[in-house]
Amino acid sequence: MMRHLLLPCCGHLRHLSNPISLPRLAHYKAPRPPSPPTPPKPPKKPVSFTFHDETWEDPYSWMSNLSDKVAMRHMDVYMEQEEKYTEAVMSDAERLQSKLQSEMAFRMTPELSTPPIKFGPWLYYRRVEEGKQYPVLCRRLASLNEEFISNKSPSAGFDFTSGRRIEQKLIDYNQEAERFGGYAYEELSEISPDHRFIAYTMYDKDNGYFRLSVRDLNSGSILSKPQADRVSNLAWVKDGKALLYTVTDDKKRPYRIYCSMLGSNEEDVKLLEESDDNVYVNIRHTKDFQFVTVNTFSLTSSKVFLINAADPLAGMTLVWECEGKAHCIVEHHQGCLYLFTDAAREGQPVDCHYLIYSPVVVSSGQRSWEIVFIDDPDLIMEDVDFNATHMVFIVREGRNFRICSIALPLPRGKGAVYLKELSPLFLPLPKYVSQISPGPNYDYFSSVMRFTVSSPVMPDAVVDYDLPTGMWNIIQQKNILFERTRVLYGTASSASSLANASISKRSGSTDEAKFEDDVLWNDLSEFYACENYDVSSYDEVLVPLTIIYSRKSKKENHSPGILYGHGAYGELLDKRWRGELKSLLDRGWVVAYADVRGGGGGGKKWHHDGRRAKKHNSIEDFISCAKFLINKKIVQEDKLAAWGYSAGGLLVASAINSCPDLFRAAVLKVPFLDATNTLLYPILPLSPVDYEEFGYPGDVEDFHAIRKYSPYDNIQKNALYPAVLISSSFNTRFGVWEAAKWAARVRECTVYDPKRPILLNLTTDLVEENRYLQSKVAALEAAFLLKVIGS
Repeated sequence: MMRHLLLPCCGHLRHLSNPISLPRLAHYKAPRPPSPPTPPKPPKKPVSFTFHDETWEDPYSWMSNLSDKVAMRHMDVYMEQEEKYTEAVMSDAERLQSKLQSEMAFRMTPELSTPPIKFGPWLYYRRVEEGKQYPVLCRRLASLNEEFISNKSPSAGFDFTSGRRIEQKLIDYNQEAERFGGYAYEELSEISPDHRFIAYTMYDKDNGYFRLSVRDLNSGSILSKPQADRVSNLAWVKDGKALLYTVTDDKKRPYRIYCSMLGSNEEDVKLLEESDDNVYVNIRHTKDFQFVTVNTFSLTSSKVFLINAADPLAGMTLVWECEGKAHCIVEHHQGCLYLFTDAAREGQPVDCHYLIYSPVVVSSGQRSWEIVFIDDPDLIMEDVDFNATHMVFIVREGRNFRICSIALPLPRGKGAVYLKELSPLFLPLPKYVSQISPGPNYDYFSSVMRFTVSSPVMPDAVVDYDLPTGMWNIIQQKNILFERTRVLYGTASSASSLANASISKRSGSTDEAKFEDDVLWNDLSEFYACENYDVSSYDEVLVPLTIIYSRKSKKENHSPGILYGHGAYGELLDKRWRGELKSLLDRGWVVAYADVRGGGGGGKKWHHDGRRAKKHNSIEDFISCAKFLINKKIVQEDKLAAWGYSAGGLLVASAINSCPDLFRAAVLKVPFLDATNTLLYPILPLSPVDYEEFGYPGDVEDFHAIRKYSPYDNIQKNALYPAVLISSSFNTRFGVWEAAKWAARVRECTVYDPKRPILLNLTTDLVEENRYLQSKVAALEAAFLLKVIGS
């Protein structure tokens, strides 16, 4: 057969004007493949630093010298070189990246409307108009809503076409973008209790702060006052006739409270100015709009004051104070104040939140607070919400989250009781819940409360619970199997069939509404497995590890995998289902989440055991989880990647420094990498919370811990590092110079391997606010991982 294949070729050669002799073909050499792109080499300008009798040298310190114009010109050139290098390295994956972006953008298709929020007689929502980049804030009367509900599947819900005549446009954020240089990012928005005004803050990109505006919802015009800059909090008083707001100083510390009387020509009244640079100020109104609470807090003390919303200029009353920084949320219900806090009790630190109460009016001079519930180690309170008739708790049993409601008012005269003694109604939830987030729940007098329920194997479900009955209704959820979004509000909800769900008694007089059909939750566990493990860390502490994988695509003992971690600020690791991960799961990847110390879900001790001088525990936990995945053959040895965002970038980069051969690739998103210099010489403002988390350089023990875990200062020389993609932005709290310095130093110190590139991907916009950029960056990350690891 080979002879016949060669014959036409030979015949053609004989007819050439200058025939090539066959013997010479034996010496023909195929062209060499092009040389791999050469990584940029920024100039080194070593600077020495000394602190606590320790001296070190930083060759790339110039990158963070924002006041040096020459250095910044060099930085611009270097950033351009990095951009071209990344494009060159990824050029052979352009088709793959384009395909991935198409997949992901399709799943990120914006919803027509956010779920309407009922507040008084109105339904408030944001919707996207065709061809527009930003949404429009609208409202419609709830009493007219049912008339325009469509029952046609799959787009059951409000008919926006015919319903336009009952819709009122409040804010067009495309017009706001014109006010703010083509960019519209809103941080705060509060509707007045009389529904006449909306106060909101928009990000002024040119000046780097949020600007307050108040809009008349009837006329659509912006009021001449108040208009303020650097606004961080809002609270309505006097039934919507006045607004309280806080402003920050140049270091972004909230320190002043003002009261603005709407319609008045008088200047806004300053109610408080906190002169101590270590004290921060925060305000919020109670759910019933009767009071505004003023929280002042520092590392040494926490206080809560009360302002009567009917008379905001009458002064503030101190209702609570404690030593140390504590989380304190005060609510009001029928003459009682309820305080949800994690403050020390009787001088002893606590591991979780608790609830106490006190009458608003105190006859004696000394206010006393009484415990509401006896501590129950089997039922930990994580959060609480109120309405006029119920108190709702998000609780944790071990690592499992639940929601339960209790009728108000609480019985008096019994003293502290166990939560279970008050017959809580446990509301239905799907399997594998990883997080429960309360909704806005503005309407204090509504019997319905909204929560967002998250799971690694279920798209986020926005759920309305009717508290007296326990009935539930999924208001919005993506249907991944059909790549569409279910938007339901009104009688069209398919979940209304749950009206016949039984409510049965449990032992211990605890009621729980039961419903077994996971299909209604849009649960994907039939297609994607979710498994939980306890991994023994270096000190035998058990670290929760969650893995998900496609039941169809996973390859036994040969699967690539990616390990996510964060471990900071006591925050829960984000384990929500994300559409972009489907592209990796369906290509046989395992996705794993390591709940390391320093993060949330395990109480204050779990958090404190992974911060400051104990930050190494977070890193060791992450390494232990990575080794577990490989040793148990869940992920193939040379195919494990790591992923970290912000403080999670520090976690991953530190783990790479400790065990560079453990990972084949890593993705670091806006990472915190230069801990020593950032904490010692902050360029962007840091808060006390940041120092409490990562350590005080002035403290000798903390300083040495920082020096040991700081990713930039502990790169192993002559080691082979994994391929790393670093995504950063010029609009983040961790400067782009951190990523640039780390990339340059890794290339300088480690073994160069073109198959393990260190890449920088830089953006000028906030990716989170742009769905196109979201899909583009996610596709780049996935293409990078598939290129260097495969599937």
